[in-house]
Amino acid sequence: MKIFLAQQNYHIGNFDDNTKKIICAIEEAKKQGGDIIVFSELSVCGYPPRDFLEFDDFISKCYAAVEEIKQHADTIAVIVGAPDKNTIPKGKDLFNAAYFLFEKEVKGIAHKTCLPTYDVFDENRYFEPAYEWNIIEYKGKKLAVTICEDIWNLGDNPLYRICPMDELMKHQPDIMINISASPFDYTHDEDRKAVVKATVVKYGLPMFYCNATGSQTEIVFDGSSLVFDKYANLCGQLPSFQSALQSFILNDDGTIDGPVIQPASHVPDAPLNPLVLHENLNIEKIYAAIVMSIKDYFFKMGFTKAIIGSSGGIDSAVTIALACEALGADNVKAVLMPSQYSTGHSVEDAEKLSKTLGNPYEIIPIKNIYDAFLQDLKPIFKDLPFSVAEENIQSRTRGNLLMAIANKFGYILLNTSNKSELATGYGTLYGDMAGGLGVLGDCYKLQVYELAKYINRNKEIIPQNIIDKAPSAELRPGQKDADSLPDYAILDKILFQYIERRMGPKEIKAQGFDADLVDRILKMVNMNEYKRNQFCPIIRVSPKAFGVGRRVPIVGKYLG
Repeated sequence: MKIFLAQQNYHIGNFDDNTKKIICAIEEAKKQGGDIIVFSELSVCGYPPRDFLEFDDFISKCYAAVEEIKQHADTIAVIVGAPDKNTIPKGKDLFNAAYFLFEKEVKGIAHKTCLPTYDVFDENRYFEPAYEWNIIEYKGKKLAVTICEDIWNLGDNPLYRICPMDELMKHQPDIMINISASPFDYTHDEDRKAVVKATVVKYGLPMFYCNATGSQTEIVFDGSSLVFDKYANLCGQLPSFQSALQSFILNDDGTIDGPVIQPASHVPDAPLNPLVLHENLNIEKIYAAIVMSIKDYFFKMGFTKAIIGSSGGIDSAVTIALACEALGADNVKAVLMPSQYSTGHSVEDAEKLSKTLGNPYEIIPIKNIYDAFLQDLKPIFKDLPFSVAEENIQSRTRGNLLMAIANKFGYILLNTSNKSELATGYGTLYGDMAGGLGVLGDCYKLQVYELAKYINRNKEIIPQNIIDKAPSAELRPGQKDADSLPDYAILDKILFQYIERRMGPKEIKAQGFDADLVDRILKMVNMNEYKRNQFCPIIRVSPKAFGVGRRVPIVGKYLG
């Protein structure tokens, strides 16, 4: 049996484009003599559709798309994801479904059982879990079709009451097919392989796993679709962060034609769950995820050009380099806005970066604007000493200039704040926290340095001086980040324990960190939730990012 996996990048609610992509892949698979072609979870409408699912018109368009796709499922079977209405009054109105189309008919529908409600997921808000499980018969084979998390529950997950594959095994299937929209994080490739392998080992059946690719604002889908034979050997993996169409020959004995990519003994047996921050872990995947996300955000929103404040520091340098890779250097405008506190090398470093990358840049000194603010505020500020108020005027002046240029010429401002700064509140609302998309907001400062090294892996793109010098906001004479924050080598490790691992202060202190420092850092994290709540969407690359996947009270008081 020749089975195709169609790993595609969908645009939520863009039914015309999504349907065309799906039909194009079906026609190509038919030309190549395919028996089945498999698409990813909710492929018809894009994932996650969220509250679009509450619009009757949206659901009608999903059904219309399935009807159109069905006409092309004549000589080939098509498995495609879309919502399905729940005809029973009890429960939610919809199921998250996999449609099995053949001979221009709907031959079967599988409903998702295990509806995730953790991190970025909220499927219980919209969908009813499956209440019956049936195999689909096709060309003498019995197919067990499941959806995403349905294979992440091997019967021992307390979040879910039923293990779908246990139910489907009662019908003695021959093949497992799973359609997924499984988001990327820098540990997830290993996690995914371990789960799929465990499923294959438990049931002794080959697995065809089709995952979505592309970015939906903050959520990144890496693709990396998988094919395992019944002996748990990895026999196929589609490329990461790109669309792909690939066929595999499934033999009657449960093996797959062609060489084994990884024998079962080399496939991970357990999820990758780092106990401490490894700043260079899968850094090449983080790079690829961010580049794809910037590209997708602009394309799907209909934008072409980005603007970035270029300070001569590591965060803006990495952001500019990533944006140039994603959008092309001609489409990335850097704006240097030195004040009287800016060092000469900062301007020189920022200019050198843009000259190397070939992106356009402007220099707009802000001293006169800053002085005008201070002059007009003098009757109110009187002779009070210089403080964070004067520092933030500089940052907000820069934000104002960037947004003015963005508005005038149709740019989107990319934000350069990193996760360490966002965690501790080391940023100015409506100043350096302005922007339409947070490029580095899920990367700790140590990871930003690793990204810089990766960008420079073949030649110097980011000037070495930017990497080597002590980080500084340059908002007062001689200012350094270290004046306000603990050393990043310590800070990031504590933040990782608190944010990613959800360790309380007692547990973190027990790891040997200074007790007063832990209390100080955790207090900074909690008291600055109000800032993060007003921040732009952040590209998610870690298992726990700020944004939709981390919901804590703004006015909460908790330190453990």
